[in-house]
Amino acid sequence: MNYPESFQKLVDCFKLLPGVGTKTAERYAFCMLDLDDEKINQFSKSISDIKKNITTCPVCGCLSESNNCLFCDDENRNNDIICVVENQKNVFIFEKLGVFKTKYHVLGGLISPMDGINPEDLSIDKLIKRIKEENIKEIILALSPGIEGNTTALYITKLLENTPVKVTQIAHGVPIGADMEYLDTLTLEMALENRSEVS
Repeated sequence: MNYPESFQKLVDCFKLLPGVGTKTAERYAFCMLDLDDEKINQFSKSISDIKKNITTCPVCGCLSESNNCLFCDDENRNNDIICVVENQKNVFIFEKLGVFKTKYHVLGGLISPMDGINPEDLSIDKLIKRIKEENIKEIILALSPGIEGNTTALYITKLLENTPVKVTQIAHGVPIGADMEYLDTLTLEMALENRSEVS
């Protein structure tokens, strides 16, 4: 199908998004045609601003629009606990639960030698440093279940085995290989509530 060049370029841009195929991209492009100039400009500016303004928190690795993120600057949080997650998106997934107002730490991935991802490629050293400097009492390993998640959890646990820090892991109600993004709220809430100490 031969769309006008500008329209086809927009379709191709939408297809860059995860889970967006040709039909969905075409539908999005047609929707854009129905928007007035003000909304189009707002849409365009938002895309430009996210690359210009969003950065990574130097403390925890989460998204930030200033030096430290909202979570690190929040004085009402439980400063004794750090919830360790795989990526920035998972911070917001757990935050929406509203179960624990903890601090967070984003590893930036999971240990996976098959994919060339080793411990030094992740933010594990920074996590250990934070635990010592901030006098953390507990870390919750809220990592995706599966070989990579378990390997990463075991590695971090070994690093902390001779410290007074309590290391817990979310309960095993989370299916193996599950992406946190697609789990329902109740499952995640129960997994956090029923977390167990890692021996």
